[in-house]
Amino acid sequence: MNFTAAVRSVLTQYVGFSGRARRSEYWWFALFSLLVSIVTSVLDTALGTNFEDSTNGVIGVIVSLALLLPSLAVAVRRLHDTDRSGWWILIGLIPIIGWIVLLVFYVQNGTAGPNRFGPDPKDVAGFGSAV
Repeated sequence: MNFTAAVRSVLTQYVGFSGRARRSEYWWFALFSLLVSIVTSVLDTALGTNFEDSTNGVIGVIVSLALLLPSLAVAVRRLHDTDRSGWWILIGLIPIIGWIVLLVFYVQNGTAGPNRFGPDPKDVAGFGSAV
């Protein structure tokens, strides 16, 4: 999956918490989110819309809120690909340790073949089949 296909896939399934997401889909969208946040920071600085004593601005907050649900959805689908419940995302609320655990989960290979969350996203023929 390439960059544009991954971003398009995530944004079209922006509230789709079921199914599975490939590693490439997750990481391409993470890169997209990083690039968008850099652009919004530059725009906020250039337009003077930063909040006092903060690097955040109005545009950055609006864009962050717009990307919140798609980011959560693709993270949950990525956990599903590793055959874990989406509730594991809550471990990220534990500072440092939780983030490391989630990072390990996100970089792992997905389960081969269908699992309890759906067909293997790498198996093109499996997209239309029921589990």
